Amino acid sequence: MRVRPMTRQDFDAVVLVVDQWWSGPIAVLAHPVFFYELGKFARVVEDTAHPSGAKFVGFLLGFIVPQDEERPALGYVHLVGVHPEYRRKGVARALYTDFAASCIRSGCRHLKAITTAGNEGSLRFHQAMGWTWHEDENYAGPGRRRIVLTKEL
Repeated sequence: MRVRPMTRQDFDAVVLVVDQWWSGPIAVLAHPVFFYELGKFARVVEDTAHPSGAKFVGFLLGFIVPQDEERPALGYVHLVGVHPEYRRKGVARALYTDFAASCIRSGCRHLKAITTAGNEGSLRFHQAMGWTWHEDENYAGPGRRRIVLTKEL
């Protein structure tokens, strides 16, 4: 497995597979702004041992929220996808580890991500990676509950 920066070709591939990998319509969340304007930290994982050559098996769209007077800079994980045949094989862990290392080099002290209430797989994964979480009943607007995940670096 190899983690590397996302290219335009990779972003196009993400848009084509994300609905299938997530088992539902989610491609709208892979907005081009997360590649063109905020893509410095976007990553992909390739299976370099695949018989037909390097195979795209995972991605992470993330960025750094700049520091201001009220809070330090933080790394924000926006969207992650792993090919269904590669789940529980360390792909997401590799993506998060690489992203966190990039954030640390850029001066971040925290990571943040959001998930929907009831996404138990996401909660288990993040907890196993040392993240903490809390529910916010109105995070996405009145009555739109989300789970806020954070990790200190």
